[in-house]
Amino acid sequence: MSTIAANRPQYDGKVLDLTGRSGARAFRNLLATVLISLCFLIALIPLCWILWTVVSKGYHLVLDANWWSQSQRGITSRRAGGGAYHALVGSLIMALICAVIAVPLGILGAVYLIEYGKGGRGAKVVSFMVDILTGVPSIVAALFVYAVWVTILGQNRIGFAVSLSLVLLMMPVVLRSTEEMLKLVPDELREASYALGVPKWKTILKIVVPTAFGGIITGVMLGLARVIGETAPLLILVGYSKVINYNPFSGFMGALPTMINNDRGDMALPAAADRVWAAALTLILLVLALNLLARLIARFSTIKSK
Repeated sequence: MSTIAANRPQYDGKVLDLTGRSGARAFRNLLATVLISLCFLIALIPLCWILWTVVSKGYHLVLDANWWSQSQRGITSRRAGGGAYHALVGSLIMALICAVIAVPLGILGAVYLIEYGKGGRGAKVVSFMVDILTGVPSIVAALFVYAVWVTILGQNRIGFAVSLSLVLLMMPVVLRSTEEMLKLVPDELREASYALGVPKWKTILKIVVPTAFGGIITGVMLGLARVIGETAPLLILVGYSKVINYNPFSGFMGALPTMINNDRGDMALPAAADRVWAAALTLILLVLALNLLARLIARFSTIKSK
């Protein structure tokens, strides 16, 4: 015992500094910080360039009141005037119909994955199919709807068909975002509700979904921003119209992407070029408004990160 005590290292009262970094580690940390900051600045260059180009060439028409209140009826590529009211209305109507269909499907699918089918074979199949839909290009979704709606069913190319193809693009976004928000709901809330004798369906409806409501709405807004600028479904499933059409089940409809495409071939003409840039700026402002609204809702969400 005395030998062991004699060989035991003596504590000299000094405190080891474990917070310091060696010179090599500090250099690697500085190098990584510089590289990441440089990549961020490089990524900002094309973004700022695009925004400056669109804003500088399209702001003068966007600031005109007629741009928001008139259509392009009777306006040719060489003639200035008119507005984007018909295209804005068409984009919003088709996006609204898409949301009416995609949002319930996405939310119900997420509820099934989290609350009922967790770990089951059916949930795995649904999750796998959602992953596939997430990566499907918009033109593939448009061609699928065209094959069913026009070729098989013999229906006309209308705005409603565009909304059906947008559903295939929006639903996976809503489902995944809702799924993640439902995972954040504490299990203690569910268990407390079950302990009081509340049925599972009522617990989901009255406790789980309201708790995650802010995040769900955020996912819906981001899904709308994702699909409202799609061009391929519009080119394939509906023709472009310069007049206002409030009926998505009859006739061609205008939309901001197809308005840009309509005048794209006449960019050498000043009037057509001005309309292209103004329509592009209008589309950017619309998507920006949806993203800001999603951020605002997320800020007041009932689930807060610590």
